[in-house]
Amino acid sequence: MTTVAYQGEPGSNSATAAHTLYPGCAEQPCTSFEQALDAVTLGTADVAVIPVDNSAAGRVADVHHLLPESGLFIIAEHFLAIRFDLMGVPGGTPDQVACVRSHVHALGQCRKVLREGGWRTLVTDDTAGAAREVAELADPRHAALAPPAAAGLYGLDVLRSGVEDDPDNTTRFVVLSREAAVAPHTGEPTMTSLFFSVRNIPSALFKALGGFATSGVNLTKIESYQIGAGLNASRFYAEIEGHPDEQHVALALHELGFFSTEVRILGVYPSHRHRLEH
Repeated sequence: MTTVAYQGEPGSNSATAAHTLYPGCAEQPCTSFEQALDAVTLGTADVAVIPVDNSAAGRVADVHHLLPESGLFIIAEHFLAIRFDLMGVPGGTPDQVACVRSHVHALGQCRKVLREGGWRTLVTDDTAGAAREVAELADPRHAALAPPAAAGLYGLDVLRSGVEDDPDNTTRFVVLSREAAVAPHTGEPTMTSLFFSVRNIPSALFKALGGFATSGVNLTKIESYQIGAGLNASRFYAEIEGHPDEQHVALALHELGFFSTEVRILGVYPSHRHRLEH
């Protein structure tokens, strides 16, 4: 049985993603993203499932801060449709609600229903944790915004279902492992994630990225960040479409290496079907 670490509590979207990817898995809920990665590093979990981007809220987890020193690799990605229900204690009604609690991202993704209700909001560490807290309070004045699975798990009633602002609300998760499970080059759509540090010379980033343009490689994500408080050249986390064994990708990575002090492949994994459908 695969043991999957994730940030949050049972009933959260991360738990749903974990069970979708690994049906029947053993859950290892964690209080933070760092703790989830440490569980894999230390061997108490086989993989970690981490949300990295949401279509409405943007970046969720700072992968580029979490991965460099962890020694972990990205082996898969998963896109999960995000649904939120307003839930309260059994027998309660929306008219009785005075305070709605949830994770800050969930509150930001359900602004319309919160504005309509005029309710006070309270930020919690986790969406499913908000449902658990409401169940423990047993007070109809308190409600939670949480994934549908949390209502049955914590014995709550759904006061309003599907209250997310965007019906296409989607979160992208990545699966992290101690071992680099590189997807074979079969011609199927593939993603490659990598870190690189450019040389501290004028136009280094422009020249480093030029190889992707001239080789026809689609760069789907690039994020910069500094290491420490120094004035060294920035480090970058990037994701590209394609496999390093494809000639045009290999050429782009070769040119990237010429203008970089470090290039590290973090993962080569199959593209999720969501990319093809959208």
